[in-house]
Amino acid sequence: MDNIIEVRHLSKWFGSNEILKDINFNVKKGEVVCIIGASGSGKSTLLRCINLLEKPSGGEIFYRGKNILSDKHDLQEYRTKMGMVFQQFNLFNNHNVLGNCTVGQIKVLGRKKEEAVETAMKYLKVVGMDQYINAKPSQLSGGQKQRVAIARALSMEPDVMLFDEPTSALDPEMVGEVLNVMKDLAKSGLTMLVVTHEMGFAAEVADRVVFMDKGVIAEEGTAREIFNNPKQERTREFLKRIIGN
Repeated sequence: MDNIIEVRHLSKWFGSNEILKDINFNVKKGEVVCIIGASGSGKSTLLRCINLLEKPSGGEIFYRGKNILSDKHDLQEYRTKMGMVFQQFNLFNNHNVLGNCTVGQIKVLGRKKEEAVETAMKYLKVVGMDQYINAKPSQLSGGQKQRVAIARALSMEPDVMLFDEPTSALDPEMVGEVLNVMKDLAKSGLTMLVVTHEMGFAAEVADRVVFMDKGVIAEEGTAREIFNNPKQERTREFLKRIIGN
């Protein structure tokens, strides 16, 4: 299997604070990788470095074999290959649901309006939001907003979907509807990198689980290895705290 993303010796400093220390890992095509760990362990910063919302302090990130941190790399084009879903939805409040899912396609990808609408409708159907195309974000529940945010990212037809704690801002009863959409996407063969605190989701869906602790990758393995038989004491302690014995 080919690596779509490869991270080598990545570091990130904020002032004198080292948030990421010598991070090495990869994501293969069609793989679902879940990143778990306590708050402040560097999970979201790693995701933001991968799509260059944060500039790494050191190391290399390769996308399909090319170093995206080199001066020659087209940053704008690379970003279109990375679909990003944030904790806080980040929808455009002045656009309705359909507009949210077409504006990027038209402005960034240069698609004609008809094609953008057709693509948006396809993915709004996938997330179960095609009935709401005329609604403004303010008229939607948190779960509905996040499903629109997923459809918007999918409408750009990226190579990889990055999810940064996509359920953490949701009321508990809305978490399931978003996780169900993500489970379906995982089954469809989409390449996904997911920062999550939903351990049940990670155990069910992830091909690989990466456990981060204090800015390093403390352990990684299959979901079964990490959840049933973690090798590191700090992994065991974290899981015991989160899901009990």
